[in-house]
Amino acid sequence: MGKDLFQSPDYFAVDALLTEEHLLIRDAVRQWVKKEISPVIEDYCQQATFPSKIIHGLGQLGCFGPTIPTEYGGGGLDHIAYGLMMQELERGDSGVRSTASVQGSLVMYPIFTFGSEEQKRKYLPKLATGEMMGCFGLTEPDHGSNPAGMITHFKADGDYVILNGAKMWISNAPFADIAVVWAKDDQGDIRGIIVERGMIGFSTPETKGKWSLRASATGELVFDNVRVPKANILPNVKGLKGPLSCLSSARYGIAWGVIGAAMDCYDTALRYAKERIQFDRPIAGFQLTQKKLAEMITEITKAQLLNWRLGVLKNEGKATPAQISMAKRNSCEIATSIARDARQILGGMGITGEYPIMRHMMNLESVITYEGTHEIHLLITGMDITGIDAFH
Repeated sequence: MGKDLFQSPDYFAVDALLTEEHLLIRDAVRQWVKKEISPVIEDYCQQATFPSKIIHGLGQLGCFGPTIPTEYGGGGLDHIAYGLMMQELERGDSGVRSTASVQGSLVMYPIFTFGSEEQKRKYLPKLATGEMMGCFGLTEPDHGSNPAGMITHFKADGDYVILNGAKMWISNAPFADIAVVWAKDDQGDIRGIIVERGMIGFSTPETKGKWSLRASATGELVFDNVRVPKANILPNVKGLKGPLSCLSSARYGIAWGVIGAAMDCYDTALRYAKERIQFDRPIAGFQLTQKKLAEMITEITKAQLLNWRLGVLKNEGKATPAQISMAKRNSCEIATSIARDARQILGGMGITGEYPIMRHMMNLESVITYEGTHEIHLLITGMDITGIDAFH
């Protein structure tokens, strides 16, 4: 890839709604992405390997758990700052944003929210710097959209529990030092438990052959009679409320993140359309190209405003899981459409690694499905407005 020339579209002056701190944080992450991610990400994707060297930089930038209080090593930032960070990381690559999202929303958040003081002190500061990396174990081979059906379970054994089962499609699993795993106890209640690498019977085989999120490490979590201290159980939550609240936090980050990918596709297509000459004029001068570009910027602008408002509600403690679902679904839908239209504007060049569009297209096919499928989020909105649960 050539030099990263990205310029962020802001058609409705949304930047004016942001604080000076928000803009400083966003610009710092943007410059880091331009310097550290853009020059190398294409090669890592082509080779289907995770750029582990970025972990230290993400930690230094404060991208791991930015909303966690500073006393535990977090940034103590608000949710709009977090959203902007995820937007910029995903503008670089969805896999990079996934690494940060999992660490912050799915590992640090449950330990901070549901963990004991001892657990918080032990894990959060190291997770915040990237010295320790984590993953989140909820999805099972036979239980994706219906996590209540999980069969991973543990039984008491003195000061320990014996954990058995398996999880799959787990981001960060191959290199994670700890896993926040959701499993059923002797009473059938869903509990969170922190499993550490090195515990006998715990393995994390890597998922190979992906056409999407190729620069993200994905794997399984396998538990074969793993002895875990009872002290590793998250004491302050039982039931699906625990994992679902984590997913709400992650979905919020995705709603912002994929707009970064959409912006990158739009910006690339706009620049290309102005430079590409056909029939003795730039293709940006043709009506059908302008239609694509105009619709892209319209949808990006609407999503920016929706995300900003959601961020305000989240800062006020008023954002509902259903509102977060709507934003996640909307952002994913428009981002996948924008990526496809941008690819068409670039023609054959759109499928090459010289431009980021095909990589974003493939990544978004995963993002539109994980943390709740497109259809599940539609039904969450449906249930919220009708009061009737269509899942069963």
